[in-house]
Amino acid sequence: MYNELFHIGPFTVYGYGLMIGIGILVAYFTAEKRAKKRGLDPEKVFGFVLSCVVAGFAGSKILYTITTWDRFISDPASLIREFFNGWVVYGGILGGIVGALIYCKICKLNALKYIDNAFPSVAFGQAFGRIGCFLAGCCYGRECSGPFCVTFTNSHFAPNNVPLIPTQLIMSACDFILAFGLIFLYNKKFNKPGQTTALYMIFYSIGRFIIEYLRGDLDRGSVGVFSTSQFIAIFTFIAGVAGLVLATRFAKDENCEKVEEEESTTTSSGV
Repeated sequence: MYNELFHIGPFTVYGYGLMIGIGILVAYFTAEKRAKKRGLDPEKVFGFVLSCVVAGFAGSKILYTITTWDRFISDPASLIREFFNGWVVYGGILGGIVGALIYCKICKLNALKYIDNAFPSVAFGQAFGRIGCFLAGCCYGRECSGPFCVTFTNSHFAPNNVPLIPTQLIMSACDFILAFGLIFLYNKKFNKPGQTTALYMIFYSIGRFIIEYLRGDLDRGSVGVFSTSQFIAIFTFIAGVAGLVLATRFAKDENCEKVEEEESTTTSSGV
């Protein structure tokens, strides 16, 4: 695996950056396509995605800085020197949500509907991003043996010439499954405002909590016996379950109110 894919004159095209770019484009076009089907304004999707991306990158970098605070304090220049290295996905998710809320507030949009529409695309974007991680060798797994292990020979992040669990590809596959799963569940039943967001939080938290046990990189921080991502996953899972219950209950109450209004209208007409 090589992060430096090819050169165009003095410019180097890196696999990680290329996959991130592809992920953002796929996220945008899939979100725009679903927006048209769901009665949302597709022209607002570009600004929505742009706000999420900018705020997401900021949140990801901020959380990474927090998790590596000791190193940052001892060498503040490392933040600038390694600005394009080191990101935390949960920071990106939380930052992206903040960016989405701000954009929807400014444009007076229904934030919950637009965020629901976006999360399958977020999963698609993450899936491509993890392929980028694989090309770069970051977010690598523990040492292992067997036919499904991978060995890096030219990575600046993963230990070279050592068989490792391909956690990046496992996470990528899980993200693709999550993206298609959210679309399937929306089309089948879970299409009420807030449900897609809640389901994303539940399933992503479970998957991330488990995959962390397979990770071999030690610079992602820890809280007690849990990695930083596992610690956050506990709370995002709880928030997801609570959100799903509330969204489902609110939808039922809303349906009951509509039924009562229709019955009242019918009775009035009969009289």
